[in-house]
Amino acid sequence: MRRERFADRHEAGRELAGALSRYARRPDVWVLGLPRGGVPVAYEVAHALGVPLDVLIVRKLGAPRHEELAVGAIGPGGVRVLNRELVRHLGVGPEELEPIERKERAELERRQQAYRGARPFPDLAGKTVILVDDGLATGATMRAAALAVRAMRPARVVVAVPVAPPDTCEALLEVADEVVVLLQPEPFQAVGLWYEHFPQTSDEEVQDLLRRYGKG
Repeated sequence: MRRERFADRHEAGRELAGALSRYARRPDVWVLGLPRGGVPVAYEVAHALGVPLDVLIVRKLGAPRHEELAVGAIGPGGVRVLNRELVRHLGVGPEELEPIERKERAELERRQQAYRGARPFPDLAGKTVILVDDGLATGATMRAAALAVRAMRPARVVVAVPVAPPDTCEALLEVADEVVVLLQPEPFQAVGLWYEHFPQTSDEEVQDLLRRYGKG
C-alpha cells in the first residue's frame, strides 16, 4: 500500500506513470503538462513512458477577493470555461470578471512566450493526449485544458493527476475519455496537503525541464 502523501512532484510523476503503463512507447501518444506545477509531474510521466512531452498553458480565473477560488479558466484558442453556478452563488458580475480575464490572458501569453517561444504546437489530430497536472481541486483549469485539446481533434483525451477529490474526477469525464488519479481523498481541502514538499514551481524550473527533454 502506498503512503498517504507524495514526497514531491517528481515522485508523484513516477508513480502516476505506473498507472499509465499501457500508453508506454506508443507513437500516437503525447504528454502535455500544465505549467507550472504540472510540468515536473509530466516530465517524469513522459520520461517513464518514452513519449513526447510539451506544455499546454491554461490560466485559472480566480474569484474577486478570493483568488484561490476558481470560478473558471481560460486556455489557448480563446477557450473560456466558467463555473456558472459558483459565479451566481458569489454574485460575480461580468464587470468584475472582465479585468480578471484580461490579466490572466496577458499572463497566458507571457508564459506561452517564455515556455514555447516561436516553437509550433504539436499536431495532435488523431493522437492520444495525456494531460498532466500536480493535482486538481475544482478541476476548472483542467476542464479548460481538455476543451482546448478537443478543438485539435485528438483521438483520445486522458486526464492524469496524482490527487483530486472524487466529485472533480467524475465531472471531468464530461470532457475527457479517461481520468487517472492515484489518490481521491475526502475531505480534500487543498492539493498541497497531499505532498510532503510542495514549493512553487518557477519559470526557470519549467524551462529547464523542457530543455532537458529537448523542448526548450
